[in-house]
Amino acid sequence: MRTPLIAGNWKMNGSAELIHAFGERFRDATLPEALDIAVIPPYPYLDAARHAFHGTPLKLGAQTLNPLNAGAHTGEVSGRMLKEFGVAYVLIGHSERRQLYRETDDHVLARALAALNVGITPILCVGETLEERDSGSTMEVVLRQVGHVMARLEPEQREQVVIAYEPVWAIGTGRTATPEQAQDVMSGIRAYQGEFDTQLAQQLRLLYGGSMNAKNAAELLAQPDIDGGLVGGASLKIDDFHAICQSAG
Repeated sequence: MRTPLIAGNWKMNGSAELIHAFGERFRDATLPEALDIAVIPPYPYLDAARHAFHGTPLKLGAQTLNPLNAGAHTGEVSGRMLKEFGVAYVLIGHSERRQLYRETDDHVLARALAALNVGITPILCVGETLEERDSGSTMEVVLRQVGHVMARLEPEQREQVVIAYEPVWAIGTGRTATPEQAQDVMSGIRAYQGEFDTQLAQQLRLLYGGSMNAKNAAELLAQPDIDGGLVGGASLKIDDFHAICQSAG
C-alpha cells in the first residue's frame, strides 16, 4: 500500500501567525493513521515552521532549490541549506517556475539531482497547458517531462521521487480536472514507469495538483492511481487543509 501524501504549497503567501496557527491546530488533530503531510511555506518561514511543527505530523517542504551547493548566486538557496532546517520535501519544476522563470527540463533534472544528493525528497511537478490539452498532446507533454528526469536517474534514486500532476489550466483558475481526467493521466504515468521497473511503478506516489479543495478531495483521492494532493490555495485555510487530509484516509 502506498502511503498518501498531502502537500500544501503556500507559494508567496502566509505569515508567521499562520505558521503558528497550523502548528497548534495539527498538534492534536484527528487524522488518518497512514498519512504523510507536508507544508511548503516561503523560505523566510522555514525556521519558524520547523519549531512550530515540532511534535505534529507536519513535515516541512521548500518551493525550489538551486542545483549548486554554494556560490555567488544572490537570492538563491541550496539543498544543503534546506537540509539544515529539516526540510523533507522540495518542489521541482512547478508550472509557475517553468512558465514565469523559464525553467527547462534540464533545469528541473539538475534540481532533482541536487535534492536527492542531500537526502531531500523531490516532488516532480508535471502538467500541460490548456492549449496542449485541447490539441490532444497531454500525455506527450506529461511523459516528456516525467521521462526527462526519471530516465536519467539511477534505479534507487527513482524510488525516492514523488510525481505531482498539475494540469496548468486548473491551477488557480477554480477549474479542476474531473476525477476521470486526472486518473487517465495518472495511470499513464504509472504505466510509463512500469517500463523501467514494475515494482517501482506500483510503489511510486502520484499526487494530483490542480485546484484540489475540501469539496473535491475525497472524489479525487478515491481514484486508484491518485495517492495524494499538491494543494495550493486551500492549503492556506486551516479547516480546509485539515479536511483534505482527513479525506486521504
